[in-house]
Amino acid sequence: MQNDPQVVTAESARKTAKFFYYGNLLAVIIPFPVFILWFGAGILVYAMLRHHPNPRVGYYTQIATYHYYGLAGGLVPILTFAPGDFFVNWWWALWITCVVVLVPLSIRQLLRINREAWQDTVKPLSH
Repeated sequence: MQNDPQVVTAESARKTAKFFYYGNLLAVIIPFPVFILWFGAGILVYAMLRHHPNPRVGYYTQIATYHYYGLAGGLVPILTFAPGDFFVNWWWALWITCVVVLVPLSIRQLLRINREAWQDTVKPLSH
């Protein structure tokens, strides 16, 4: 049994903070089926990363989820009241809108993550 505290390196925390943004980018670049699958997988990723030992990872994960689920939630009324031929004639407009909204937000946050001075974090010992 080891009593030495574990350390999460700054580089590891930085990479982990980017994870949800990469999922967001993939979801809009390959909308079918990734956008739909990321809806469920993102919940699992959020649950795992929100309480990361480095609180900045949780912060960036939370912001990424706001962006993705805000966009996905905005699609609900659009798709609810869309005419029957919407996907045949207007799928591209919906896709471009999602790309225009989510890609710049994700890139901006990824740049912020890269510029931030990250610190090693000591994991609390579990009993």
